[in-house]
Amino acid sequence: MSRVRLLSVLLVLGAATAALAGNSFGESHGAASTKAVDLGAELKGLVAMPGGPPGAIAIVQRGGSTSVYRAGVSNIRSGAPLDAGQRMRIASVSKAFSAAVALALVDRRVLALSDTIGKWLPDLPKKWRHITLAELLQHTSGLPDFSESKGFPDYLMHDDNLHSTPPPRFLLTFVENEKLRFTPGARYQYSNTDNIVVGLMAEAASDRKYNSLLSSLVYLPLHMQQTSLPTGPEISSPFMHGYTLDPPREPTDVTTFASAALSWASGGIVSTPDDLNRFVRGYVGARLFGRKVQSRQLQFVRGSSGPPGPGENFAGLGIFRYRTRCGSIYGHTGNIPGWTQFIASTLDGKRSVVVSVNGQINEQSKQPMLDAWRRLRQIEEDAVCAALS
Repeated sequence: MSRVRLLSVLLVLGAATAALAGNSFGESHGAASTKAVDLGAELKGLVAMPGGPPGAIAIVQRGGSTSVYRAGVSNIRSGAPLDAGQRMRIASVSKAFSAAVALALVDRRVLALSDTIGKWLPDLPKKWRHITLAELLQHTSGLPDFSESKGFPDYLMHDDNLHSTPPPRFLLTFVENEKLRFTPGARYQYSNTDNIVVGLMAEAASDRKYNSLLSSLVYLPLHMQQTSLPTGPEISSPFMHGYTLDPPREPTDVTTFASAALSWASGGIVSTPDDLNRFVRGYVGARLFGRKVQSRQLQFVRGSSGPPGPGENFAGLGIFRYRTRCGSIYGHTGNIPGWTQFIASTLDGKRSVVVSVNGQINEQSKQPMLDAWRRLRQIEEDAVCAALS
């Protein structure tokens, strides 16, 4: 696969299809389907199909009972299987982590959801000044997406910039002269820029580095020992290799294709399926901040995560509600060259799902990967049903 082709894939950075805004509150549980599904067989079918990823792993936890399903390989060359303790890039699931940090600071009254960019980051463009933390977390800010700008791919194509480690503010320079997409708060549109600004606001309000905030407010409380936000392209062993798919060509290993600094708080975190399961149960279960803050988080508009999760999607503050045939569950998805992610939990934190594949497939994929993505989305819903049944 050519460098240009890989760059075009990188630009996705977990970007979601825009959805119409509109308030949607309350719960709506359809009649649950109790038909048993064999998730192991489903994952094997996904891996075997044309355009499928080299490997897939799913965790379903109900109370103290945990089931792990896997198929395929974590390394095409060695044939090593996937394991729930292997590190991987979690792509836009990183946005849930930046939301966790911000909401924990709101809970501690270091930040407020009504705080504006102008209050904490007055040197950013004037037209951004009145955008609030809540609008950033819900992707209703109107900020243009730096990953979709003309300058960003031009930068990546130059010299060795794919392995560069620019400071987070540098990413904002690609869109600082662009117009806002819409009046802040008017509608929903996913933007990777939002969570870069969230991370910077958290740093400014707390006078601490973002990595330090992640450690003290997220990793330590949830006993996450295998999760980190690196600066460069490195990923510590043990890890599952990530691949881009372009049948009939062989998958291309892109594990160290680009630096985490190129997506930072928007998509740079490295974790494991085990740690993601701990995270989503604690995050959705309000173990990182109180229920009062969570009640603000769970005010939804129509909007899809990137790529869309199972069922009908609604966007809260750093969280999505997935309304499936078996009921509602809450979490996030992610998509980056090499990996596709889905995490979700019930609000009591007792029933959870993690589905990870080591290939990038989404609703924008060409055939036959598009068929594989549709199959993956069905598997995600079946995993949700296994957790909720």
